[in-house]
Amino acid sequence: MKLEFDLGNPSFTLLHCAGLAGLWMTLKQLEIEKVARPEGLNWQLSNRKVILNWERSDKTVLEWLLKESFQINDGLIALRGLDSQTMRKDAQVIVHQGILGTFLQHTSTHKSSGTKTESLSLGEGEKEIQVTYKTLQSYAYQDFASNLCDKNGQLLTKPISVAGWLNPGAVVRHVAFSSDTSFEELPEDAFVLLFAPVACYYYILRSKLRDKRAQYALVVPEITDLEKYAQYRQNQNLRYATYKDFHASGLGDAGLKFLTLETTIDITRDFGVSRCQVFTLGTVAWATQQKTRTDMYVVKANDEICHNYQVCKDWLKDKSIEGKDSNFVVTSFAKELIAENLARNQPWYSGISEKVNSNELFKKLAYERGGLYQVIQKVKSDEREKLFVQACHEAINYTYGQVADKTKPGEIPNFERVTVKIRTGLSRCKNSDTFREFITDFWSRAGKLPTLQEHWEELMEFVMAEKNWKKSRDLALLALASYKGKGVSNEDDVIDIGI
Repeated sequence: MKLEFDLGNPSFTLLHCAGLAGLWMTLKQLEIEKVARPEGLNWQLSNRKVILNWERSDKTVLEWLLKESFQINDGLIALRGLDSQTMRKDAQVIVHQGILGTFLQHTSTHKSSGTKTESLSLGEGEKEIQVTYKTLQSYAYQDFASNLCDKNGQLLTKPISVAGWLNPGAVVRHVAFSSDTSFEELPEDAFVLLFAPVACYYYILRSKLRDKRAQYALVVPEITDLEKYAQYRQNQNLRYATYKDFHASGLGDAGLKFLTLETTIDITRDFGVSRCQVFTLGTVAWATQQKTRTDMYVVKANDEICHNYQVCKDWLKDKSIEGKDSNFVVTSFAKELIAENLARNQPWYSGISEKVNSNELFKKLAYERGGLYQVIQKVKSDEREKLFVQACHEAINYTYGQVADKTKPGEIPNFERVTVKIRTGLSRCKNSDTFREFITDFWSRAGKLPTLQEHWEELMEFVMAEKNWKKSRDLALLALASYKGKGVSNEDDVIDIGI
């Protein structure tokens, strides 16, 4: 039997290509470990192809290969292609949890032996976190050879129906018409899909905007070179990361975090990864009996996006919080908003006014005012945007000053009421006319603003252009959330534990 797989196969999706990379990595690791193989079995590996040859029974060879590829180590899924058993425990646990939270969500796909609690690192100088996970006795990948072969042990020649765990989201569309709407694959292509979990990556989601049931993000890389990608997947930042590193605030954050592991290299040139697909799986009202792709992004990172995301990572950090029973990780709300925009190749602040539409969410954003202020200064963007925010900061400062001047001795100025008034005024701006009316009134009441006077023509051109009013509204809200002058406590020290 000879099976030849090529990245250029026109029927391959990104998940198939990830599966081919996982197969490449697995066979390479078997070579490195010099594992004894069935007589007559050999393979050839190149940067674009994998070729398998064997002489014995198809089922015998496939059973051996799956047994060696998909193992269990102390209750954890152990993938030969990742050399899982030599990874630090944090990485082993997240691969295990990630696969169970995406590919193998349904209990029919695995047999559990109970649960286990581990103390895992959150990083240098930080306390450990207690993590409880399901331990396994077996899982579906290990004995799939029988699904690929006929009763005589020969590889099937007709397409087979593919279960959701093998290709998440590509399942029966209508249970009443399963025979007409089920998803099918050629046996050899289904075999390739088995190895996708080796090449994919996983993040625990802690989003303040998404459905809380979406707990994991699955990252499927776009692979153009099998050998180079294998080097990337074995990156030390993945193999030896702490448990805190496996958290993401949303799909955009997950995709960009994966694509920017190494900020000093060209990921496309050095590792053959130009972009990735990120999605979540969950239940929907019309199909509660199965897991469905509830959201999906295709994330591509160019130089500007990478720079701006790195700025976010530097100044809007996730935090480890000491709880009553155990530590836990809280992700940055501001970074979630920004990363979602960067992942969609939109202005980094786009739509913040529409998403931060309540006082509660505004407070979550303002908790990170110090980091937000630094992000505004350091991101690559239109200089007029920064000037607009600066003018708004000056207007807020002068407005607070007016409130302080009118406050009677011994009383505390009610700056919070002013903040709420500005925020609600922005929320009422539904078109360019109402926004221009709001911003001109706000600026005029504040008094003489140095930035506005010095850059009058630039800012007026920016604000008065009808197409820019939503941008300006977003930036005005961002200015309010990032203002650090008088009347504002050091809210960066306040811990927001809303998840």
